[in-house]
Amino acid sequence: MSLSRRQVTSAALAAVPLTLAATGAAQAAPGRRTLHIAGDSTAAQKYADAAPETGWGMALPFFLHRDRPVANHAVNGRSSKSFVDEGRLDAVLSVIRPGDFLLIQFAHNDEKANDPARYTEPWTTYQQYLRQYVDGARARGARPVLATPVERRRFDADGTALPSHGEYPAAMRALAEEERVALLDVQALSLALWQELGPEETKAYFNWTAAEQDNTHFNPPGAIAVARLVARELLRTRVLAPRDVRRLDEEIPESWITWPEAGA
Repeated sequence: MSLSRRQVTSAALAAVPLTLAATGAAQAAPGRRTLHIAGDSTAAQKYADAAPETGWGMALPFFLHRDRPVANHAVNGRSSKSFVDEGRLDAVLSVIRPGDFLLIQFAHNDEKANDPARYTEPWTTYQQYLRQYVDGARARGARPVLATPVERRRFDADGTALPSHGEYPAAMRALAEEERVALLDVQALSLALWQELGPEETKAYFNWTAAEQDNTHFNPPGAIAVARLVARELLRTRVLAPRDVRRLDEEIPESWITWPEAGA
């Protein structure tokens, strides 16, 4: 996933989402079971300098009851490897509590074969790094949840939505089965959604602006749509119970999405 100037700026402030998550939802509700997100820019909190770009993790709380708070640790540009190597997984595990959930979504940046700091191979190092998240959550009494990577906006000349993640989704599915971890198949569901919407209508879900045509990152409607998929999968896989989710079939106003100032 190439980084625009705004994304690089947000990456330079990457410690901010982690700090907010560690001192906010993850600690403010001692009687609640928090859902922690470890992932990349498709899920991450965005700030005012990046608007209207929106991570799906920003919209997920709209679909969960307040006693299931979300702590969004996802950071722009990270892979399953670099998130670990930078100490970010350790930071998440330091605040996670028994009964919490750790939702893990990586692959966009694991695919960067020309970047040794981020690249993983699907059937070896990718799975090895993902196991660190799974094992770390379980060791602390939390429940790991694997989520295949959300699809990019990519169509062929006939208007068929094309998968873009190679073997990574299959490798994650295999690992989930082997480790008996709940799997949210966001890749398959988002690909089907983009196919249903088609090449033109999907532009309204991605970060297409006068300045850029971004087929990877979302605007508010896209983030809301993907968060809805995630919430439905959390319910389908029985990670969450019906009492834990809300508004699955309701329209979510775009105005609910806000972009705070960085460091605020």
